[in-house]
Amino acid sequence: MKVEETKLKDCFILEPTVFADERGYFYESFNKITFKEKTGLDIDFVQDNQSSSKYGTLRGLHFQKGEHAQAKLVRVLKGEVLDVAVDLRPESDTYGEHISVKLNAENKKQFFVPRGFAHGFVVLSEEADFFYKCDNYYNKEAEGGIIYYDKDLNIDWIIDKKDLIVSEKDLNLHHFEINKNVE
Repeated sequence: MKVEETKLKDCFILEPTVFADERGYFYESFNKITFKEKTGLDIDFVQDNQSSSKYGTLRGLHFQKGEHAQAKLVRVLKGEVLDVAVDLRPESDTYGEHISVKLNAENKKQFFVPRGFAHGFVVLSEEADFFYKCDNYYNKEAEGGIIYYDKDLNIDWIIDKKDLIVSEKDLNLHHFEINKNVE
């Protein structure tokens, strides 16, 4: 597995070693020991989630607050998404900054998003199956979010705003300024 550090501390892009032949392919999608050796992080994932969405669907930007914060290891099983993480850690040198990564079924890349980040994605293909591991259980009372078009974050979602499909819940999220110090 190849691990690439990003400009945001503790965010990593993971690229698996894929073994392909005439039958198809095989790769190890996660190995706790290898992950710890390559990143220095000791993570215990406790919950897996999966979604299927059509082109233009934007999910996010979501986070869990306090003791319910979640680190996530995300990947795409079918299709392609633009995945986005926003650093919400007040003590971080990259507080308020974000990173965007294209994840798809072909490149098989994974993106590790640590606790203290908001996370979201938009579907760039006709359809996408999105899968992620979490190191903490979801807690409805601890959920928070930032509106995807926040002017301070200025995220380029690639798709024209008129073509986005956003849930009512996500359309009512707050701006970044209101979400400061959410850890």
